[in-house]
Amino acid sequence: MTASTRTAPVLVRSAEAETLQDGALSLITLLADAGATGGALTANKATLHKGSPGAPAHFHTAATEMFLVLEGSVRILLGEQVVRLEQGDFLTVPPTVPHAFAPAAGTEAELLVVFTPGLHRFDYYRLLERVHRGEASVEEIHASSQRYDNHYVDSPVWRAELARV
Repeated sequence: MTASTRTAPVLVRSAEAETLQDGALSLITLLADAGATGGALTANKATLHKGSPGAPAHFHTAATEMFLVLEGSVRILLGEQVVRLEQGDFLTVPPTVPHAFAPAAGTEAELLVVFTPGLHRFDYYRLLERVHRGEASVEEIHASSQRYDNHYVDSPVWRAELARV
């Protein structure tokens, strides 16, 4: 690491973290964006209440996405299969692998989500909240896919999984 890429430690107090409502049943707490970490990582906490559809099927071209289940149980699409993670389980999803996540049926979940290298994604999460509030359109999300390296895909496997009660 060169001196020009070094950054100061990043400390985010829970009480001071920005929390966004990106859907009726989910929250995103912003922890550290690429700008604060010198591009090393981006981190957020996802809180998924019972019945939350979570994140739809998508992939990233530039970053690995990591998930640590802090509480509850979550189901995650990995390509063409669905895996279930429990509290304490950890998963990495490399670039180009389609994935999605939601709480396991009838449960809640809280996840630490980390991207490496870091992506400037906080404005993407803010866009999701604006769409939830009716202040922006879903088309704006699709139009931002290159900027935020978030590419949505259709997944019959994931649709079938979400249909399970």
